[in-house]
Amino acid sequence: MTDLSVTSPVERIARVIAAEALSINGEGEDVSAGGAVDAVWEQEIPRATAVLRTLREPTPEMVEAGRAAGGDPAQVWNAMVRAAIGQKETV
Repeated sequence: MTDLSVTSPVERIARVIAAEALSINGEGEDVSAGGAVDAVWEQEIPRATAVLRTLREPTPEMVEAGRAAGGDPAQVWNAMVRAAIGQKETV
């Protein structure tokens, strides 16, 4: 079974972008960047949303892996990513 997150994908991605910029583990200099990330992650929401928008369409390899797991993976993936960015399905 896959673990489920209680934090939205947009928030998780925004926090990673902020942490990468601030933390010594990324490009920053802060050895304990948690508080700084908490203070600025919302500023990274547009970038996080842009990342998710690029993932709306799965690659052929992703589709095949999804097929192996069952169902129509391309439609499932697209619907899941659209839900994550709060976008309605387009026809």
